[in-house]
Amino acid sequence: MGLLTFSINVTLDGCVDHQEGIVDDETRAFFTRLMDESGAMLWGRVTYEMMESYWPAVARGDEEAPPAMREWAVKLEAKPKYVVSSTRKDFPWTNSHHIAGDLRMGVQKLKDATPAGVLLGSGKLATELDRLDLIDEYEFLVHPKLAGHGPTLYQSGLPAARRLELVSAKPLRCGAVAMHYRRAR
Repeated sequence: MGLLTFSINVTLDGCVDHQEGIVDDETRAFFTRLMDESGAMLWGRVTYEMMESYWPAVARGDEEAPPAMREWAVKLEAKPKYVVSSTRKDFPWTNSHHIAGDLRMGVQKLKDATPAGVLLGSGKLATELDRLDLIDEYEFLVHPKLAGHGPTLYQSGLPAARRLELVSAKPLRCGAVAMHYRRAR
């Protein structure tokens, strides 16, 4: 069984708005490594649609992008992508699959079938999966910024606090810190 790892950009005040993070070669390398090491991506519909609206065009060469971004887009194109949605059924982006029905069973089945692990990149979905005790690890890129607005990490709350064990913390040149935690069980 593979691990389910939640990874996201977050500011010091908990904002997970994708536009608030620092994007440079080092932060891009952080997420590229995570994607390369995982067997599949897992998103909610909103994150999927955000990604689908840009990255396939970059992979095809239809959007202007630096070589490193194009390389990342090509890797993402090839990676299996799983989407949880109760409102959308059709996911035409290459290697995209729908997880429907019981959330716990669907995600557990995905974990069981993906020995290299699953990388989760959606904040709202992470809250639901954490409530179901399905998240094993957390890889946060904490940015040296106070956004002053939301959406925020675990905005709708959890039924109880989660105790985590620090695996590693690595400061980046831009001031962000890559934090890797494992659930303490």
